[in-house]
Amino acid sequence: MSRVIAELLQPTCVLLNQKFENSEEIIRAIGTELYEAGYVKESFSEAAIDREKNLPTGLPLAGGFNAAIPHTEIEHVIKPALGLVTLTQEVNFQNMVNPQESVPVRMVFVLALEQPKAQIEMLQEIASVLQNPGLVERILKAESFEEVISELRK
Repeated sequence: MSRVIAELLQPTCVLLNQKFENSEEIIRAIGTELYEAGYVKESFSEAAIDREKNLPTGLPLAGGFNAAIPHTEIEHVIKPALGLVTLTQEVNFQNMVNPQESVPVRMVFVLALEQPKAQIEMLQEIASVLQNPGLVERILKAESFEEVISELRK
């Protein structure tokens, strides 16, 4: 399905069945993993949180589970990677289309891409995954990085 996503997801940056209080905690957790793995600069998490306030990424989906795709400007990225968080309890992100509206989210893809064109292409790749309710549900149920990758490669 999406080999590109599977190639960029980093094992230490895939946090499955997690519980967070808010969107900032999620972005910081993945930002820390991406930073420690050498993919992003120390400024990444705060920049992504700031961007989320002005340009929210919550995405209502068909199928009952919603997602968010936080990211930031390319200057905060060293080399390309993706993070993924699946949540046991919904966390609110603001709606991408209607920022006044909250979207209860169970899946968060965090993009760390160093080319503007790559960001657009990756958003399209992720959108194709998110438009498949069965795949979203299987990823949410995954217990390991390998299971997530296996689902994405089907």
